[in-house]
Order: sequence, then C-alpha cells, then structure tokens
Amino acid sequence: MISKLPRWVWLGGGLLAFNAGMVNVVALLGLEHQAVSHVTGSLTQMGMRLAGGEHSAVLLLAAVVGSFLAGALISGLLIRNSALQFGRMYGVALMIEGILLAIAIPLLRRNLILGDCLASAACGLQNAMATTYSGTILRTTHVTGILTDLGITLGRFFGGLGLDIRRMRLLGTIFVGFLAGSYAGTLAYSRFEVAALAFPAVLCGCVGVGYTATRFWRGPSKEATPPAD
Repeated sequence: MISKLPRWVWLGGGLLAFNAGMVNVVALLGLEHQAVSHVTGSLTQMGMRLAGGEHSAVLLLAAVVGSFLAGALISGLLIRNSALQFGRMYGVALMIEGILLAIAIPLLRRNLILGDCLASAACGLQNAMATTYSGTILRTTHVTGILTDLGITLGRFFGGLGLDIRRMRLLGTIFVGFLAGSYAGTLAYSRFEVAALAFPAVLCGCVGVGYTATRFWRGPSKEATPPAD
C-alpha cells in the first residue's frame, strides 16, 4: 500500500493527464482526426488500411506511431530510471514537450502531417516519463492502465485484502485529469482550432521551468523509495 504520497506527485499526475487530454482532443478534431496520446488505435487503423491496400494512409499512420516512439526514446535518454525521484530530469523533458507542441501549431495550420507527428512525439515523451510508485505504474497520456489498476485494486478489496485509499485517489486524480483535459480541449478547439495546442504547450513549459527551478533551489535530493507492497 502507498503509505505516503508527495504533493508534487498528486499535482504533477493530474496536470500531465489534463495536458494529454487536451492534446489528444485537438489531434482528434484536427486535420487527420488522429489520436496521438496513445498508439493502439493507430496500429489498429494501420492493419485495416494495409488490408484495404491504402498504402499512403499506412505511411502516414506509421509516421505518427514512429514519432511516438521517438518521443519515448528522448525521454529514455533523459530519465534513465523508472523509480520515483524528485531530482530526475522531468523538467527538461517537459520543456522539450512544450517546444514540440508549440512547433506543431503552425504545421497543423498548414495541414501538414508533421504537426501530428510532433504532437505524437510530445505524448510519447510524456508517457515515457512513467514512474513506479509502490507498485503502481503512473502513465498520464491514456487511461487504459489507470482503469486496469483501479479494477485490480477494487478486486483485491472485494476479495478481502483491504482497500488502498491513497492509490485509489492517485489513479482517480489521473483519470479525472484526462477527462477534464478532454473537455477543456474540446471547448478550446471550438474557439481557437489547432491553436488550442498553445494551452498544453504553455502548461508543459511552465511546469518544466518551475520543476527545474525548484530542483536547483532544493539541491540534490535522495530518491523517494516507496514502501513495498
């Protein structure tokens, strides 16, 4: 069970999930109507397009999927351990994500698929920032794993193993954050269209700068090792 949860984990998880919800909505409503915060749907479409002989569409989808992988690769180069630690380079990764989203805006305005690719890379980078805390893998760009963990936690509770309230609250925060981001992204797109990506871009940049500044202000920190389950 999670016995203690730093405030920055709550805040960071909720904000990043909100951010991903906004990005995904703008991509879905934009040029190619393509989800970018996860690749399951893209791979499914690739299989369908391959079967239908739509090779040009397959190449576009492959570019989006490959961009997600490239973003995850960048994150892996920056953050080399999945264990939760305040001192890791999350801030730098978030600033890069903000830059990718900002560059994607003018490209999407020109109906260039490269804009979707950059948005996908930004989400891949964010998703690869996943951290493990007390046996819970925290991913913020999709909610499939979150719902799975919620189901497992509830199943253990109904099986008489007790209820981990903190884990439930953390997973619930990420779930609600993604939903709220999707809602906000829809409203923003209805008014600003693809320029709505400016909101998550600024959010990433500000959180990244704030995190980095706090890290240097506090100095080197020891890894926050969670209790074993």
